Formats: sequence, C-alpha cells, structure tokens
Amino acid sequence: MNLAPSMTPSSVLLTLALSFAGLSALCLAMDRHHRAIFLGSPSRRRARALRVAGWCGIGAAFAAAVITADWNFGPVQWFGSLTGAALLVVGLVSYRPRWVRPAALVALPVAAVAAFLA
Repeated sequence: MNLAPSMTPSSVLLTLALSFAGLSALCLAMDRHHRAIFLGSPSRRRARALRVAGWCGIGAAFAAAVITADWNFGPVQWFGSLTGAALLVVGLVSYRPRWVRPAALVALPVAAVAAFLA
C-alpha cells in the first residue's frame, strides 16, 4: 500500500486556484491594471496589501503543491500551475479586465473546497 502523497485532480485544482488568486492580486497591485479594473489608481497602502496578498497566495500554492504531491513532484506541479494561472490572468486582463477581481474572489472558495477534497 502506497501512503505517499500523489498528484490528484483536487491537488492540481488547489494549487491552480491559489496561484490564480495570488497572481491576480499581484496584477491588481500594478497601477495600470488597477486603473483599468477599478477606474482609479491604488493607494500605496492598498498596492502594498495586494502585493503581500499576492506573494502569500503564491507561497501557499507552493506549500499546497509540496504537501499534496511531495517534494518529488510538488515543485513541478507548482510551476505548472503558476504557468497556467499566469495564462489565465493575462487572458482576462487582455480581453475582460473587469472579470479579474470576481474570478480571483471565486478562486478562493474553489481552493478551500479543493483543499478539503485533497
């Protein structure tokens, strides 16, 4: 019986959702993207909070990948989920910038459900 953690769809979804939320926060911390989405520049405090939240999301995605897929494959899964999440964020910012915020807010409960299933 193999008791080692393995890559499952729920662990991939967890890592992808956390990566997407983190990269979305980093995107919203940038003046240009924040202005396109909220029609105004972020305050210094808000930009800093978004940067911290973004890096925490990326760190949480790395921790989730390593916990669910172990050190053998976790970093590879994390890097792949970062790539996929970055493509999603870039696509949304390019074609539907107003959808970034709601999509990032939806990603958090999705991550919670995936964490429960993983």
